[in-house]
Amino acid sequence: MSEDDVIEAKLIESPKASVTKEFNLVIAATFAISLVFLLLSRHVFDLFSEIGDDDERDNALRVEVWERYKLPYETGGDYGVALEVGPYEIMPTENAWNSTHHFVEYTLPLEEGGAAPNGLISLAVWRPLVPEGTLVPVIAESGPYFQEASVETPSIEVPGSWLGQMFIDQILPHGYAFAQISVSGTGRSNHCMDLMGNAEQLGNDAAVRWLGEQSWSNGAVALIGKSYDGSTPWQAAMFGSEHDYLKTIVPISGLIGVKELMWKNGSSEARAPIMHNGVYGSYGLDGDEEDYQNLCPDYIIGPGTGVSAYVFGSEVAGTYWEERYFLDRVIENYKGSVYLIQGMHDWNVDPHMAVPTINRLIDAGIDARGLFGQWDHDYPDRPVQLDDRSDLGGRGGEAFPEMIRFDWMQDMLEWFDYYLKDIGEQPGQWIEIQSNQGSWRIEDRYPAADTTVQSFELGSDMSNIGGTTTVLPDASNGPVWESAPLENDLYFGGLPRLHVDVTTATLGGQLYALLEDCDGQNNCIHLGHAIMDLRYHAGGDQIQTWTPVVETINAKMEFFAMDAEVEAGHVLRLSLLSTGEDYLPASTSSVVFVQEGAASTLQIDVFDPSERRYFTPPVCTHERCIQVE
Repeated sequence: MSEDDVIEAKLIESPKASVTKEFNLVIAATFAISLVFLLLSRHVFDLFSEIGDDDERDNALRVEVWERYKLPYETGGDYGVALEVGPYEIMPTENAWNSTHHFVEYTLPLEEGGAAPNGLISLAVWRPLVPEGTLVPVIAESGPYFQEASVETPSIEVPGSWLGQMFIDQILPHGYAFAQISVSGTGRSNHCMDLMGNAEQLGNDAAVRWLGEQSWSNGAVALIGKSYDGSTPWQAAMFGSEHDYLKTIVPISGLIGVKELMWKNGSSEARAPIMHNGVYGSYGLDGDEEDYQNLCPDYIIGPGTGVSAYVFGSEVAGTYWEERYFLDRVIENYKGSVYLIQGMHDWNVDPHMAVPTINRLIDAGIDARGLFGQWDHDYPDRPVQLDDRSDLGGRGGEAFPEMIRFDWMQDMLEWFDYYLKDIGEQPGQWIEIQSNQGSWRIEDRYPAADTTVQSFELGSDMSNIGGTTTVLPDASNGPVWESAPLENDLYFGGLPRLHVDVTTATLGGQLYALLEDCDGQNNCIHLGHAIMDLRYHAGGDQIQTWTPVVETINAKMEFFAMDAEVEAGHVLRLSLLSTGEDYLPASTSSVVFVQEGAASTLQIDVFDPSERRYFTPPVCTHERCIQVE
């Protein structure tokens, strides 16, 4: 989510957030923008007029991201709008929303309980009115929020206000069908809400196959969605070797695994022990005769599994979390493409779902593209929401309004054209990453490969200003280190590491690390954080043991993904506490004694901005953007 120069917005060799923001505000003035768009609109109209009806969009306008500032995107509305207007109307049906409802039958293993073996998935479809015999691809969104009493959403036949209506209005006219799918135990789908377990996975796969096998379908299906609805595409992609209907997925702040949502290095989010029954436990319980279907093993086991994970930090019995981890099976089976979208300040679905996931996809030979901006848990093109959910102090506010991507819907159209219709050239296989100060650049992979590790030793390169090296289990007392003022601007990104030698009073303890950028007046902004249950100090899911008091262990902590620009003269500040953010205190509380020296280092991956390709997306002219001071 970001932008830069509009009239002369070429490549920026060395971005500066303050300059970028000031310049954007000037050119975002209503009069200037309107003049630019008036001048450009005739040019673009002429380009579009050259595209013949016979070849559809084989010759359609395709402009790379660094050239998009030249085109008249609608940048003053509440969301993005595709540049190209499709030729087809929606196919009318008997209801007011022009949809049709269907039940998809699939076989549930008997051990799933509930409605097994007779699974039913509820879905609704919207189709374009195309010439007879024309087959069309399908874009679908699958999730628990359609016709669900617990969240008071309307019938599944009504387009979702968050995404569905946009796609029906903008993408369907280009010759695409659109579908909404209720996962098992939600809406009119039967069985239980098993929180992304095997039943839900099988239901999503059945829905994809049904959509790909319809007489009006060309056999190409895409799944897109945000949050929970951004997790179901990963589920469906696990079945890639069994059929090839699923050609592409667009997970937006989705989960690669359920446990990964709520635990990091054995440490538990506050919501983790109650996530199953506290958030989704009421789904499917609506007082009808089908409520008995919730009596399936996973629905009953889920709450206890959450509490167990908090106590032990991992799975101690059964396969509940293993069943709900998707990425490895996607890597093994999936043959399609992935457009991965993630907010770097997402409080709900942390960016470790995308970083380094994007590199795993690339290394597996999967066509992959990333869009990683400094927004929260939202879509990339919503100025009101992004403004409301961004704060100064390193919580995305420094990158607003540059974060807003009004070219996103056109990007989606071009992506689907290629992967679902084989129209046009292949979209770029890269990652568009935005820094915490608002500048956008392109990387071949993320974390990038061509960076240099800069290491700061605690006690020498970073001075102890906190007066202690002891972390007390009260969440408020711990050491603080600062670097010397930086001689030059510092650019770094990816996954910084903190490796620190510690001893503990008992067999347990937890460390929460906070990294900040502080100016000379002691004004600090958040850069990123890391957390670790010391029973997992070596990393991974295996509990480690040691002798308290006498044995030193090295905690190999990894920060959540960040991309930062720190000005010369500023300092890096590192603080350690027993917990922070939305994490719980350690279930094995302990005093932790930190040792300074060569084995205790902060490691960041720095790069030279002059060697990067920076670009300027279309500049936001929404009133929220213009009024930013």
